[in-house]
Amino acid sequence: MIPLIYYLIVAMILFGIGIYGLSVKRNAMRLLFSIEMLMNSANLNILAFARYLYVPGIEGQPIVLFSITIAAVEAAVALAIVKVISRTSKTIDLHELKQLKG
Repeated sequence: MIPLIYYLIVAMILFGIGIYGLSVKRNAMRLLFSIEMLMNSANLNILAFARYLYVPGIEGQPIVLFSITIAAVEAAVALAIVKVISRTSKTIDLHELKQLKG
């Protein structure tokens, strides 16, 4: 059996990559990928703790499946928005978009 700390280290690395992508990258697609990395790190933590800290009546798999479903819907909507923005402004660089200013 793999120790819990290994799962937590991988989740921490995924979370760090996601935070780095959110704070440094300016491309809308890379920001979406960074959000997905953050959600995957949270899902990995949920599964790891559900496996090692067993509580009767609480399962990690349904929670993670629901989270993956929400992430898929979020990705589809966000990709549609990025596609519309890229058609109208010919760029997906968030700092160059003038339409989003109030």
